[in-house]
Amino acid sequence: MAEKILIIDDDVDTLKLVGLMLQKQGYQIIASANGEQGLTQAEAENPDLILLDVMMPEMDGYEVAKHLRANSLTANTPILMFTAKTQLDDKITGFEAGADDYLTKPTHPTELIAHVKALLARSSKGKVSISPLAEEKRSMTIGVLAPRGGQGVTTVAVNLGDALRIATKSDVIVAELRPGMGTLGPDMGEANPSVLTELLSANLSDMTRQKIQEKLYTHKTGLRLLFGSVQAKDGLLMNAPVMMEALVNRMSYLTPYLVLDLGAGLTPLTQKLLPACNILLVLVEPVTNSVVHSRALITDLADLTGSKQNIHAIVVNRIRSDTQLNMTQMEELLGQAPLIAITPAPELLYSATRMKTTAITTRPDSLTAQQFTKLATAMLDFEKQKKK
Repeated sequence: MAEKILIIDDDVDTLKLVGLMLQKQGYQIIASANGEQGLTQAEAENPDLILLDVMMPEMDGYEVAKHLRANSLTANTPILMFTAKTQLDDKITGFEAGADDYLTKPTHPTELIAHVKALLARSSKGKVSISPLAEEKRSMTIGVLAPRGGQGVTTVAVNLGDALRIATKSDVIVAELRPGMGTLGPDMGEANPSVLTELLSANLSDMTRQKIQEKLYTHKTGLRLLFGSVQAKDGLLMNAPVMMEALVNRMSYLTPYLVLDLGAGLTPLTQKLLPACNILLVLVEPVTNSVVHSRALITDLADLTGSKQNIHAIVVNRIRSDTQLNMTQMEELLGQAPLIAITPAPELLYSATRMKTTAITTRPDSLTAQQFTKLATAMLDFEKQKKK
């Protein structure tokens, strides 16, 4: 497998030129245009080497290097500072911040490649030693979304999370990643949730696993929950993809199972979070228009992720009607067989909301509970297949 190099530089021309140069040498290239994005990608992508510019706005290369060295996941990743700052003091500052090597711009391509190869060789494929945190297992992450609002994404996410908790007797986090549009908090006992807003509004370096761990809401069922706020103005945080990526990445190390409520549509934020998901569940109602929209969403998701293999349709039938499409018709229109159908249970869902809990905890003997148990079992089967 090609060694992976992360380039962090606010100069687009440098990103393109150096990236292309290293790609021709057989390296896999990841590019970040600023320090905060670079920190997030360094943690998410686990590169073999980081090529880091010094002069960047907001967070310069020295600060980025310090954050990389303070994070156990990137503490040993080789850093090559590549900058126009040529003074001896600048180089000393770079080494003190954690750089392993220092090159000044402009440099000849062969010199850059020689330094890159030497660093990778010295670090045994970019990892001098593997820290305990680097060995930790990431969660199995399941994203739940629908082509439009009001189709029950949150209900499916939280009940699937509870079914996984019961089936595995292990920790599960359900995260409602919809700032300003949250409904789960009030339904589960937190009238005015604010944690997601607080986390997304903080500095990236302050969003540690420990802080997230402390701020998660522990429900009486044992589920750990992250609620979207109910304040409409917080919807602006949907434009903070770097922070949301970092949040999801850190949560993935806090639990064996992470269920993400991605809401409606294929927003830019949702697109950024797709690589974090092992499985994507697309909700569809058993009516023709809904099926058409869901099929289009599945197609778009497959284009973005490169495969339909981990994308599954879930039929959510919320209204009792003889005019609904049957499963055979749904399969024909969708182009794939739905994984499961959730039948109407309005009274049960109302009771669950009144009791501030999940539907399957409210009535563990109900058909709804059986359906979510079956869905959880399917998720666990996919996990086993992935391990083979």
